[in-house]
Amino acid sequence: MAQRRHPRAGSIAYSPRKRARSQLARVSSWPQVDGSPRLLGFAGYKAGMTHVIMIDYRSESTTSGQEIQIPVTVLEVPPLKVCGVRLYRSEHYGIKTIGEMWSDKLDEDLSRRLPIPGKNKDRKNAEAPGEDCDDVRIIAHTQPRKVTGIPSKTPEIMEIGIGGGTIAERVQFAKSILGKEVKISDFAKEGVFVDVVAVTKGKGFQGVIKRWTPKMNPHKNSKHRRMIANLGPKRPGYVRWTVPQAGQMGFHQRTEHNKLILKIGQNGEEVTPKGGFLHYGSVRNDYVLLHGSIPGINKRTIRLREPVRAMKRDIGKAPDITYISLESKQGA
Repeated sequence: MAQRRHPRAGSIAYSPRKRARSQLARVSSWPQVDGSPRLLGFAGYKAGMTHVIMIDYRSESTTSGQEIQIPVTVLEVPPLKVCGVRLYRSEHYGIKTIGEMWSDKLDEDLSRRLPIPGKNKDRKNAEAPGEDCDDVRIIAHTQPRKVTGIPSKTPEIMEIGIGGGTIAERVQFAKSILGKEVKISDFAKEGVFVDVVAVTKGKGFQGVIKRWTPKMNPHKNSKHRRMIANLGPKRPGYVRWTVPQAGQMGFHQRTEHNKLILKIGQNGEEVTPKGGFLHYGSVRNDYVLLHGSIPGINKRTIRLREPVRAMKRDIGKAPDITYISLESKQGA
């Protein structure tokens, strides 16, 4: 008789599945880009999802050139405020801060997150980068007061990489936007791909069946069905990490690569459904339409980044959207 085999269920690529440190996702690497200095990232708030009808831009698709219906995610992207510049040097154990500069005029809401730094003369000098400077990044924060769907006054602070040009040109560019607002149009345009980094929806402590979806035990099992049959062999004398067990599910940081920006707009009424988005409300600032779904729940801060695994092809222009659904989501 043939042996009964069953492949393990659940990806182990994301083990251990611990809770994320913060609701704000961390971006540890930035791609290398050519051209003049520019921002390599941005951030916004997830408002919700809807669907659009557009002309299929994929030349290899069987529906190329025809109208198709696709799901889209709406991000509200109010301007970010640049509050600092930071210089780094690469060492054997990572990168080390060698220079720092803060804006003279900082928002009062920033004190809700950290102590307001003193004058620039009390900070590390970043006026003239030396030859040992290898990376330049800006320190920016969100402005949740401008968003009606976010019941918070506390801004989120993040580092955003600057790419292109030489180190001196990057420093000059960073100093030119210090203390100013930057918009989504300063980071990306319609028809380009971006990486989406966010923290997924948390589901708390869940059992082994829901967390890893292994095969359930037969109904004649002496104790419970929703459990694994055993914890492993007799030797080694410990439970291996590959054995599915109960624990935290969700609220993990995840990155989705190469999400297409279908549209960037300034009038939020163009995408706000009747009655507003569930658990969010109306979009009042600039917005972005992304093809497909992204991690996280409504109101969560979503970080965008230049793609680190760039597509070999580029669509070259913004897709032609003929219809954006504004039907109410209240009955969903």
